[in-house]
Amino acid sequence: MADSMERLFPGRVFISTVLEALDTKHVMTGEVARIFLQRAAMAGIIIGVFYLTNFSIVSVFAGLEVGGEPLTGVGRLVGGLAFGWALVFIYYTKSELLTSNMMVVTVGMYHRRTTLLRSLRIMGLCLFGNFLGGLVIALLMMGSTLAGGGVGEQMASSVAHKLEYITLGVGGWSDLFIRAILCNFMINIAMTLIWNGFIKEDLTRALAMITAVFIFAFLGFEHSVANTVLFTIVGLTQGIDVGLAAANVAIALVGNYIGGGLLIGLYYAWANDHRRYLRLHPELAEEPPVAQ
Repeated sequence: MADSMERLFPGRVFISTVLEALDTKHVMTGEVARIFLQRAAMAGIIIGVFYLTNFSIVSVFAGLEVGGEPLTGVGRLVGGLAFGWALVFIYYTKSELLTSNMMVVTVGMYHRRTTLLRSLRIMGLCLFGNFLGGLVIALLMMGSTLAGGGVGEQMASSVAHKLEYITLGVGGWSDLFIRAILCNFMINIAMTLIWNGFIKEDLTRALAMITAVFIFAFLGFEHSVANTVLFTIVGLTQGIDVGLAAANVAIALVGNYIGGGLLIGLYYAWANDHRRYLRLHPELAEEPPVAQ
């Protein structure tokens, strides 16, 4: 009978793991909110460092030519692979990233383990902490030449492209919105692979995260936190239109929530809800699986 339940609802360990993580976040955002903010800030710092690495790699390859053509595409490929490690570092340092928490709180709300207000508190504190981490990196960049020269040019070019989504009007907003949905879908499908209990090896977990982030970076998906960090760095080192940047982040936030919170969190919570099935087959009732 247990085997039958596992075949029908293979994601129950994933749900159990997510709900345990949510319980921890409730405590952290209540009694020890300072620590939660520190963890969220660390995620912002990690993203900032890896973003800088990505643009440095792109800058190096943009300066190389084959047959008179710059190797910018190769730089984006290698830079995207390097940036993919950011999620690995965030995961293994137990840092807090907003886009993953979107999925966590949605699963919790489905199972009535949290409320909308408590979910908004978790996400709000996490976004603020992620921003603080990006601000730390931006302030450090102001006192160095790390974001200058070709690297600064690549970062400014990326920012200009992201802000253009807003100035293009409805068509640009729609493009940004869809890219944001797909971005957090990829982030949280990786977290689903990691938390479902099937993958035991750290190397495989790391490869899942690297692949997911590489896809979003190389295809140009939009990540609200990564954009916030990038806008902060470029804003303090070169200047930026704050209104356009805020509009970009706002649209990306909504798209990210749909991609990670609804398409992953709500979907897997509903698809692995075995309670309806047990009401029809009470003889299959058993202890819930232990999260791994």
